[in-house]
Amino acid sequence: MVHRHAVTGRRAALTALGALVATGLPSAVAAEPAPPAGPLPSAAQTLGADRPSAPVLRALERDLGLTPAQASLRLVNEAEAGTRAGRLRNALGNRFAGAWLRGTTAQELVVATTSTADVPAIKAQGAKAAVVKKTLRDLQAAKKKLDGAAARANTRDTPLWYVDIPANRVAVEARSKAAAAAFVKAAGLDAKSVGVKVTADRPRLMADVTGGDAYYIDGSARCSIGFSVTKGAQQGFASAGHCGKKGATTTGFNKAEQGTLQASTFPGKDMSWVAVNDQWTTTPNVKVEGEQKVQVTGSVQALVGAAVCRSGATSGWHCGKIEHHDASVSYAEGRVDGLTRTTVCAEPGDSGGPYVAGVQAQGVTSGGTGDCKSGGTTLYQPVNPLLSDFGLTLKTAAEAAAPQGSVARTWAAGRVYEAGVTVSHAGVRYRCLQTHQAQGGWAPTRTPALWQRV
Repeated sequence: MVHRHAVTGRRAALTALGALVATGLPSAVAAEPAPPAGPLPSAAQTLGADRPSAPVLRALERDLGLTPAQASLRLVNEAEAGTRAGRLRNALGNRFAGAWLRGTTAQELVVATTSTADVPAIKAQGAKAAVVKKTLRDLQAAKKKLDGAAARANTRDTPLWYVDIPANRVAVEARSKAAAAAFVKAAGLDAKSVGVKVTADRPRLMADVTGGDAYYIDGSARCSIGFSVTKGAQQGFASAGHCGKKGATTTGFNKAEQGTLQASTFPGKDMSWVAVNDQWTTTPNVKVEGEQKVQVTGSVQALVGAAVCRSGATSGWHCGKIEHHDASVSYAEGRVDGLTRTTVCAEPGDSGGPYVAGVQAQGVTSGGTGDCKSGGTTLYQPVNPLLSDFGLTLKTAAEAAAPQGSVARTWAAGRVYEAGVTVSHAGVRYRCLQTHQAQGGWAPTRTPALWQRV
């Protein structure tokens, strides 16, 4: 988001996807009807991973210790792996136990299943198979039991809990073993099935100063703009919910009148959006180094293990990796669920700033621990639930109008689709491979990176 007067890569080799082996699986790529005539874009091309910006590459090189070639290759590998993981998720069905990335360039995709019969099919997609005891649904059910216990008990000494997909368990971070044991018992879970980390760290909200462009709430509190959005003809931007309440007025980085907070959710979730006046124009830009910017092209959710970068005025432009999705945190100000935890550092004042994976919007800064001198972790509010809850459309570099009169089960630009849901388009059914908000140019017929014909 920039004021209307503000002035608004390199290419890596693309990898090819192998065919899905049908043995022991309910569906296979070979059984799909023929795609439309003409070449279809690869996952990396669809998500813009083959065209990384120089600031993204430089930050990956600095923060992850990569060479320029490794940084470029990592972005391509992550994009391609997301599609392969989505196809395997759909094929494995209830046996799917999660997927994550490993290696310097994210060259290894690991897909977990509860059945050894699925191993050949997983390997045929170029992934490493992990046979585990619990499905992803089992883990999510255990996480909900912890959520329920948190609603009944004081979580001051157990401030963070989440699904740890690579470890095939739920995990709790606590200030003592006794506190963790009491929390797990209150949830009715077997203590042996829960990972426990004892730490003195307690996540805190990151407020006061901008990450990207600053804005001020009711002339005092200062937060940062996350991503530009629209709701119908109304322009605005998304940010963190703890920055202000519905009805609060905002001014911009230059103290000029800007807009009004239309909706704000905190605690529970950490999301808000501001409608701006006609003196401001939304853009797909995210501030990175100096006056340079990265333009987002969508909101495809990245896998665990993927690289992610964050912008913040206090600590600048930094990158790290995604550790866990669906994390719950008990801040002093209230509990928030559904956050994503990362190894990106941050400091007080970076709240509300945007996270991007390549050029895909991921979320807005909620809180974290540590700092960018000694190291730390951060938690962000994922952007897709924010867009869905408030009925917003992400501002992207390439936009097209959404079709009018579409019914709920018919694909339409502007809707947020979760991995695994089925839609119809042009008389054909498709299953979603990766959670994202549909962009106008991402119709299922032309984006095999995001949709599988069924």
